[in-house]
Amino acid sequence: MSKKNIYRTVEKESETLIIEKKSKFYSHVKPVDSEEEALKYLGEMRSKYSDATHNVYAYVIDENNIFRYSDDGEPSGTAGMPVLDAIRKSGIVDVIVVVTRYFGGTLLGTGGLVHAYGASAKKGLEGSGVIIRSMNDIVSAKVGYDLIGKVQYKISSDGYTLEDTIYEDDVTFRICSPQDKTERLMKELTDITNGRVKLKVIDTKYVNRRDDDFYGE
Repeated sequence: MSKKNIYRTVEKESETLIIEKKSKFYSHVKPVDSEEEALKYLGEMRSKYSDATHNVYAYVIDENNIFRYSDDGEPSGTAGMPVLDAIRKSGIVDVIVVVTRYFGGTLLGTGGLVHAYGASAKKGLEGSGVIIRSMNDIVSAKVGYDLIGKVQYKISSDGYTLEDTIYEDDVTFRICSPQDKTERLMKELTDITNGRVKLKVIDTKYVNRRDDDFYGE
C-alpha cells in the first residue's frame, strides 16, 4: 500500500469489455495493497477464465516500486507491456489489471494487439473509478458557544469537511483537513477566535475523491 500523502488509484473492482475483429477482451481491474493480494487475484482470474485464449496481466504496487507484467503467450511486447503502459500513463498505483482474451478467429497483428490490450486496460481503469487518495488530519477545535457561527462559517466557506460536532460545556468541532492545509486552518481558527480555541490533531486518515482531471472535466 502506498505511504504517500497523496496518490492516484482506483476505487473498486470492475469488469469491462471491448471487441476487436470478433476477439473479446475482458478487462478485470482491482485495487490491491500488496503484491501478494495482486497475485491472489491473478490466480482467481486464471482459474475463473481457464478456457480463455490468454489471461494477460500487469500490476503496480507503489510501496517499493513493484511492477510485473506478462504476455501470457501473446507475441512478446504486444500484450502485458501495453497494459502496464496504460497503468503508468494514468499515474495509477496499487492496482492489478487482468485482460482476458477470447480469440475470435481473425489475427490482429502486432499493432492490433498492442492497441486492443492498451485500450482494454484503459477502459477497465476508467470503469473502476479513478480517485485521488490524500492523507487528512482530524483537527479538534473546542470553542465557546458564542463562537459557533464563526467556526462553522470558516469550515464551510473554505471547503473543509466537518466530521462531528460535540455539544458539552463548550462545543468541539472535529474537522477533516488535508495535511498541507492543517497549519493554515489552525492559524486561521486562532485568528478568528482571538485565541479562544483549543486545537489538537487527534487522528489521521485517507480520504478519497473522484479524480475529475482523469476524465478530462
